[in-house]
Amino acid sequence: MATLIETIDLTKHYRPSQIWILSGLKSVKAVEKVSLKIEEGQVYGLVGESGCGKTTVGRLILRLVEATGGKVLFEGKNVLEFKSAGMKEYRRNAQIVFQNPFSSMNPRRSILDSLSVGFDNYSMGTAKERKEWLDKLMLRVGLEPAFLSRYPHQFSGGQLQRIVVARALSLKPRFIVADEPVSALDVSIQAQILNLMRELQQEYRFTMLFISHDLRVIRHMSDSIGVMYMGSLVEKASKEELFRHPLHPYTQALLEAAPRIELKPQVKGELIQGEVWDSAPPEHGCIFYNRCRMRVDACKTTPQSLKEAGNDHQVACMRAVL
Repeated sequence: MATLIETIDLTKHYRPSQIWILSGLKSVKAVEKVSLKIEEGQVYGLVGESGCGKTTVGRLILRLVEATGGKVLFEGKNVLEFKSAGMKEYRRNAQIVFQNPFSSMNPRRSILDSLSVGFDNYSMGTAKERKEWLDKLMLRVGLEPAFLSRYPHQFSGGQLQRIVVARALSLKPRFIVADEPVSALDVSIQAQILNLMRELQQEYRFTMLFISHDLRVIRHMSDSIGVMYMGSLVEKASKEELFRHPLHPYTQALLEAAPRIELKPQVKGELIQGEVWDSAPPEHGCIFYNRCRMRVDACKTTPQSLKEAGNDHQVACMRAVL
C-alpha cells in the first residue's frame, strides 16, 4: 500500500511561562522529532498518557497548530509548505473528529447549517444534491434526516458525536484524525460510536489517525500502533506484534495496567514509578529513565531513539534490543 501521511522529525516546542524561564526551562517540548508513516486505508493508533503530545501530533498534521520543525507529507508533498490554495485543497481531504462534541459544534447553528459549511466553502453540488447526501449520511450514522433542522442542545452526547462524524465525512475526505472521540461519552455508548467509526472507515476507505489513552480502544480500532511518552515515540509496531511482544518498559506497563477480568487476580508490583512530571528526565539520557523498572546506569547518559527489533517493530530502549 502507498503511504498517504508521513511525518519526519515533527517537532513542536512552546515558550514556557515566565516562572519556568526563571527556573531555567528554555522551552516545553510538546512533540520531539516524531516520525511515522500511515498507509492509505490504514487506521494508525497513537496511544499514551494524557499530556504525552499525541493530540498535538494530530493537530500538527492538520496544521491546526504550526510546527517548530520537521515535515508533514501528504502523498509526498510537504503540507507545512502549502500556501493558501494548497491548504484549502488539503483541508478538504483532511478532517478531524474532536474529543468533545458539545464544544466542537456551533450552538447557534442548526445541524444542517453546520454540515453545509464545507459545501459552501468549496461550492459543491446543488441544494438538492447536498440535501440528498446529508440525508444519506444522517441515516448512515444512525440518525433521522429530520434531525438536520434541530440544534446541538437538543441532542445527547452520543447523538452529537454521530453528527460530528457525519460532518467530518461530508466532504468525502481521504484522511481523518479522530482525537479521543469517545472519552467524553458515557461508557454505555462508547462501543457504539467506536463500532460505527470502524464500519465507516472500512466502507468509505478513508485513512485514519486514531488517538486514545485507552489501549483496549486502540486494539479494537487500529492496524498499526505508535506509543508516545513525553512528546516522543518510544515504540512502533503492527497491532498484532505490539500486543503479542511489547518491548518498551512503558508499553509493558501500560498493558499490565489495562483492566481485565480474571478469576484469580494477580498480585502485581509497582507498574510505573512516580508520575510523569515528578522530575525532569536526564538531559542526555532516556526520557523514561526516572520511572523505568529496567534502567541501568548507562540509560541515564545514553540518548535513545527508535531502533529496528525485527518484524517491522521499532523500540527506543537499549535494554529491549539487547
